[in-house]
Parts: sequence; C-alpha cells; structure tokens
Amino acid sequence: MVASSPQQYLQTVDYAMTNTLFKGECSKVTVQKCMSILQDLEDVIKRTREAGVKTLISVTEEPSEFERVIQLFKSYPDLVAPCFGIHPVQGCGSHDQRSVKIQIGLDFTPWYAPTSQEREEQLTVFTKQLQISKDLDLPVNIHSRSAAKVTIATLKEQGITCALLHNFAGKPSVAMEGVQAGYFFSFPPAVCRNDQKAKLIKQIPLEHICLETDSPALGPEKHVRNEPKNISLVCEYIAHVKGITPQMVIHATTDNALRLFPKIKRLE
Repeated sequence: MVASSPQQYLQTVDYAMTNTLFKGECSKVTVQKCMSILQDLEDVIKRTREAGVKTLISVTEEPSEFERVIQLFKSYPDLVAPCFGIHPVQGCGSHDQRSVKIQIGLDFTPWYAPTSQEREEQLTVFTKQLQISKDLDLPVNIHSRSAAKVTIATLKEQGITCALLHNFAGKPSVAMEGVQAGYFFSFPPAVCRNDQKAKLIKQIPLEHICLETDSPALGPEKHVRNEPKNISLVCEYIAHVKGITPQMVIHATTDNALRLFPKIKRLE
C-alpha cells in the first residue's frame, strides 16, 4: 500500500466514486458530467490505476448513498474504501461498521446557514456525530466552510484526536491550532489555480498534509470534470510550494494517510 515509486499514490479522500456516480446533483458539477462517469466508469478506474493511485476513499453525503458505496467497495475491494457520513446540511443518521472513517462537519456559508439558529443546529448534530466516531473508534473526515475556527475548537472540546480537514480554506493561524492538536489537512488539484493557498500549504508541516482530488469538483480547470488521476497535480504543486521533491511528498502523505486511516492497511 505504501508508495514505492514516484508513480504510486495513496489517495486520501476522493468523492469521484460517490457523488459523481450516484447523486442526481453534484456540487459544482452538472448532472451531465455526473452521468458521464456512469458511462465511463471502467475508463475512470483504469486511468486511476495507471496514475498509481492505490486507494480511493469513497465519501457519502447522505444516508441514501451508504448502500451504493458498499456496492462500490464490493466491486473494487482492492481500490475502494468506504467513508460513511452526512453533509452538515443533511442531518444525522447511523453509520456502517465497514467504514474506514466518518465524513461530517460544519458549513456556515450564508446560503447554507443564514441564521444563528441554523448554525447552532449544525453544531448540535456535529457534536453527536463526533460521539459516533468515538463510539466506533473511527477517524473523522471534516467538511468545514466558513467555520474553521469553530470546527477545530469543537473537535478539541470533544476529545477528537484523529481528524482530517479536507479542502481546508481557513486561516493559517487557525490551521496551526489543528496541527498542534495532531490533525491532518488535505488539498485538491484546485489549489494549483489558487495562489492564496500557497501560504497555507507552506505553513502546515508536511507531516500533517494528505492528498485528495474531491472529484468531480475542484479540479485543475474550472468547469471540467475532475478525476482521481489528477492526484499527481496537487502532489507536484505541494512539492513546488515547499521546495522539495514530489517523491518526498508522495512518501510523507502516504505515511500520513496510513496513520490516519489504519483500516486501509487491511485492504492490501
């Protein structure tokens, strides 16, 4: 599972195999693009393997997707690992013991949570979900928008020790609070076209960084379907920002992912 050459990656978080394949709508991606992966799934898988991706963690956003991710895992047991969770605006529900982690979080952007009451409701659900993760002894994959400081503070208050904040967009000072708590941060290929992320990536130690694509959204080009194979682009960008080799990024982020998601080792 651990990368043994510059062409081998362990993809830490990937939405391509969930949101694209199974949702009627996909954030930032048209329904047509979602349906297109349904039509070329085998080609996407082939390109993923050719890019050296060793594991895809397939993330759900609502309970109706749980069974679909299980089917993906059964179809590609050597590649797909399930992550069951519920998007902050979808409420709370049960989780499957087969998950390698739980996807949850807070989204305080105005169009999702325009009132303080709605933000408080999200926080209440988030706290309950964190308890579920502790009960199941699973790491958490955190979706956090316009709520970075509250999210990290809540994780710490609830005694969470194993967390990944995916596509983190908070301030570097807030990120460092997460680093001190032992949390990890992942970035998608979209950072390649966002110079503001460079300062954040430069400040977060490599020992706390993982790779993701967030497919089919957040690819290297706007309005173009993202795929897991693009994981190499974010790897190269992080290497450039930190002034190190891509090989160093590959090995470090793979080790980080295996520490964060120990159940992945069982999929080898």
